[in-house]
Amino acid sequence: MRVPSATYRVQLTPDFGFRALKQVIPYLSELGITDLYASPVFRARKGSTHGYDVVDPCALNPELGTRREFDLLFEELKKHDMGWIQDIVPNHMAFHQANHMLADVLENGPLSRFFRFFDVDWEHAYGAVKGRVLAPFLGTFYREALENGNIRLSYESEGFRIRYYDTSFPLNLRSYPMVLKYRLDHLKAKLGVDDPDYARLFGIVHVLQALPEEGDVEERTAQARFIKGVLWELYKRNPTIREFVLESVAAHNGTKGRSESYDLMDRLLARQFFRLSFWKVATEEINYRRFFTINELISLRLEEPEVLETTHALILKLVGEGKFTGIRVDHIDGLYDPSTYLEEIRKRIGDLYLVVEKILEPDEELCASWPVQGTTGYDFLNQVNGLFCKQDNKKKFKDVYGAFTQVKGSFEDVVYEKKKLILGKRMAGDLDNLALLFKELASRDRHGYDITIYGIRRVLMEVLAYLPVYRTYIRPGGISETDRAHVRAATGRALRANPELAHEIRFLERFLLLEFGDGTQAEYRDKWVRFVMRFQQLSGPLMAKGLEDTALYVYNRLLSLNEVGGFPGSFGVSLSSFHEAMAARALRWPHTMNATATHDTKRGEDVRARLNVLSEMPAEWSGVLRSLKEEAPPPEEDDDTKVPDDNDRYFFLQTVLGARPFLEEDHDSFGERVKEYVIKSVREAKVHTNWLSPDLDYEKAFLEFVEASLRGEDGERLQESLADMGKVVSHWGVLNSLAQTLIKLTAPGVPDIYQGTELWDLSLVDPDNRRPVDYAKRHAMLKDLKERREADAPTLCKELSANLVDGGIKLYVIHKALEVRKEFPSVFMNGRYVPGDASGLRAEHVVSYAREIGGTWIYTVVPRFCSSWLECGKYPLGKEGWEDTALILPSEAPKLWRNRFTGETVSSSRELSLSGVIRRFPVALLVGTEDR
Repeated sequence: MRVPSATYRVQLTPDFGFRALKQVIPYLSELGITDLYASPVFRARKGSTHGYDVVDPCALNPELGTRREFDLLFEELKKHDMGWIQDIVPNHMAFHQANHMLADVLENGPLSRFFRFFDVDWEHAYGAVKGRVLAPFLGTFYREALENGNIRLSYESEGFRIRYYDTSFPLNLRSYPMVLKYRLDHLKAKLGVDDPDYARLFGIVHVLQALPEEGDVEERTAQARFIKGVLWELYKRNPTIREFVLESVAAHNGTKGRSESYDLMDRLLARQFFRLSFWKVATEEINYRRFFTINELISLRLEEPEVLETTHALILKLVGEGKFTGIRVDHIDGLYDPSTYLEEIRKRIGDLYLVVEKILEPDEELCASWPVQGTTGYDFLNQVNGLFCKQDNKKKFKDVYGAFTQVKGSFEDVVYEKKKLILGKRMAGDLDNLALLFKELASRDRHGYDITIYGIRRVLMEVLAYLPVYRTYIRPGGISETDRAHVRAATGRALRANPELAHEIRFLERFLLLEFGDGTQAEYRDKWVRFVMRFQQLSGPLMAKGLEDTALYVYNRLLSLNEVGGFPGSFGVSLSSFHEAMAARALRWPHTMNATATHDTKRGEDVRARLNVLSEMPAEWSGVLRSLKEEAPPPEEDDDTKVPDDNDRYFFLQTVLGARPFLEEDHDSFGERVKEYVIKSVREAKVHTNWLSPDLDYEKAFLEFVEASLRGEDGERLQESLADMGKVVSHWGVLNSLAQTLIKLTAPGVPDIYQGTELWDLSLVDPDNRRPVDYAKRHAMLKDLKERREADAPTLCKELSANLVDGGIKLYVIHKALEVRKEFPSVFMNGRYVPGDASGLRAEHVVSYAREIGGTWIYTVVPRFCSSWLECGKYPLGKEGWEDTALILPSEAPKLWRNRFTGETVSSSRELSLSGVIRRFPVALLVGTEDR
C-alpha cells in the first residue's frame, strides 16, 4: 500500500481546473507534499464550485478540463512521484435535468434501468406522491406557479419537457399522447388521412399509448429512442406538423388571466413520474432521501450491487490505471450499511489507501472492523485544538459568557433543543416517513398494537434528539456492545425526560436493539431491520444539522471549540488525555489523516489558534465585553429585544478578534467578509432569522451594527479596544498556530494541509475559506526561505520570528517538518509514540513527545499558555523564557540532538534543557544524531 507522507487538499472549480492545478504540482512537491487530495472531479452541475452535486459519476467534469489535460496532470504528478487521493460521493447525486440516470427514471418510470437507483419511496402512503417522486423546486405555491405561466411545456430534440425557469424534466413517455392527440383531427384535416407523415404521427400516438408498463428494459429503451427520433425528424421536416406540435404546446401552456386554460397542463402534470411542489413542502412531506436537508441532492441506494457497480465504474477504472492511489469516501454515515459498502469497495480497490469522512464524537471510536486507514481528521483537529484551551478557566469563562448573554443552559441542552427543532421544522417529512414505517411494524405486534402514530412520532423525536453520536452501525447480522450502549443512553435519557412515554420508549428500544422473538417471521424481521437501518440513516443528518449547522452558532462561549466534530460543552483537552489519544492512534490508526482545516470547518485554523488565547485570559476578555456594552454603538430596540441580541454580539466580537487581518490594507475587505459571515451565522442559528424565512429587519440591523462597530465614528472607542486586544490574541495566536501545525506534522497519522493554509489561515466558514489561493506567491516565498536557510539558518529563524505578517514562519515550519518526514518515513508511519515529560518552573507550559522506531528518535517540542508569564510581544526563548525547565528523556534516548529548524545541536544526559532547545525559534523538531 502506498501510504502518503503528507497530503494537500485542493478544491477544483471551473476557475481552477486540471490545467491550473498542473502548474502548482512543482511547488507542492518542493514543499514536501507526497499526495494530492482532490475534491470530486466527476461531472457536476454546471458552475459547481465544490463538485458534490454530481450528475454523472461515470464522466469527468468538462468544466475542470479535458481528458487530455487530466492525463497531463497525472504525468506531472508522476514526474514528482506524487499520488492522488480522490474524494468520492457515493451517497447522493444532483436532482437535476443533467442527471441522465434520474431523467431516465422520470421519463420511463418503473421501466427505467435506473428505477431502483434512487432512494425514493414509490409506494408512499400519501396519494399525491404514490408512484411519483416529489420535485420541490417551485418558488411559490403550485397553483400560483401554474397560473402565472411559470411552468411551461417545451419540445426539443430530446423530446417533450416540463420547464420551470432553469429547472427542466422530461415528460413521462406514456403521457406524450395527451399532447399529440390535442387537435389531432385538425391536423388530419390539413394533411389528409393518406398523408404518409400524418400516418407516421398517428402511428406514434398509438404505439405510445400501447407501451407496456412491464417488460424488457433494453427493448423499451430502444423503442422509446426510435419513437422520439421519428417524431423529431417529422417535426424538423414537415412545417405543418411543426405548427401542430407548437400549437399543442402553446395550448398546454395556457393563457395568463384565464385559470381554466391551465387545466390541460394540470392534467398533464398529474401523469408525470414527478410532482412539482413549493420547495417548502419538502420540510414536511417528502418521499425521497436527501443529503441532509438539501432538496437538490437526491440519495442513492448503494446497498444495491448494480448501483454500486454503475456509479463506481469510472472510479474503479482510474484506480486500475494507477491514477487514483487513494480514496476518500464522503459522508459515510449517509449509507444504508456503511460496513458492507466499505467491504465491497475494499474488494474492488485492493490494497489502496482508504479513508472516510466520519465525525466522531468525544470518546467515540472508529469502527475497528472497517477496512480503512482512518478518518479525514476531524477527531485529530479537535484533540490538538483542545490542547491549547486552558481547562482551568472553564468556570470563569462560563461565568463571563453567562453574565454577558444571560445564556444559562448547557451545550447538551442546546443540541437536544436544536435537534428537535430540525426534526420539527426541517425534517418533519423524514420523521413522518420513519414513523409510518414503525407504525406498520407496531400494528403487527401485540405489545405495540395500541401505540398511536402521534406517540410514535413523539418517541422517535425524543430518542433521536438524545442519541449521543451521529449514528449507530447496527446491521442485519447483529449489534455491537458499543451501539447497544449508545441506544440505551438515548432511550434512558428520553425515558427520564418523558416518563409518560415509558411504554413507547421501551417498545422502540426493543426494536433498535434487534430483540427478535423466537417465533418472529422472516418477512417481519426484514422489515424490522429495514426500520432500524432507516433510523440510523436519519440520525446522522439530524446530528449534522442540529449540532454542526445550528447549535455551534448558538452556544458561543468560546468559538474556537465550535468546530465540526467538536463538543463545546467540554473546555479543552488535558495533556495526559492528548498523549493517551495519540498513543492509541499510533497503535490502532497510524495512517489516519491529521487535519486542522478542511473545506467544511467553521473557521480557519489560525482563527481558532487566536481564540484559544482568550481561554488564558478570561478577565481581559471580560473587559473587552464591558467595552462593547459601554463603547459600542447601541443596539436597536425592537419589542424590548436588542438587535442584535447579546449572544450575537458576543459571537461577532470573537469573530473580529479571531479573523482580524494582519495588514491594515485588508481591513476594508475584512468588513465585507464579516458582514457576509454574520448573516450566515444568524441564519444557521435559527433564533431570530433563518434560511427558510429570513427576518430581513433583524439582519439589516445587525449589518448596521457591524458597520458602525468596525468603521463608524460611534464605534471608535470599541475599535481601539478591539485593536488592543487583537494585538494580544494575534501575538499568542501565532505561537499556538506554530505549535498545532508542528504537532499535526509529527503526531501519529498523515498530515493534511488544506489549500492555502501554509500561510496564515484567517478565513471564516465557506465560501470564505474557498477563496482563490495565490500559489505563485507561496512558491516564491518557499524558494526564498530555502536560499536564506542555506546561507544562515539561525539568522533566518530570528528574522522569521521578528516578521510575522506574511506567514513565512508557518511556511518554514511546514517545509522543514515535511522534509524530516520524507527523510525518516518509517519513524512517522510506523514509529511508536513516546509522551514527553518535563521538570522545572515552566514544565506545564511545554508539550513534547517523541516518535521512535529501530533506535531512530525524533522529538517534537512546543510551548503553550505563555501569556501568563511573558509580556505580549515576546516569545518563550532561551533562559529568559524557560529558566530551569528541562525535558526528561527516556533512558534509551540519544544524547545528541539536532534542531532541524535552526540547525543547532544540543546535548543531554538524562535531561535536555529547554533554554537550549527553544533558543532562537518558538518551536523545535529534534532529530537524534547518535545512539544512546
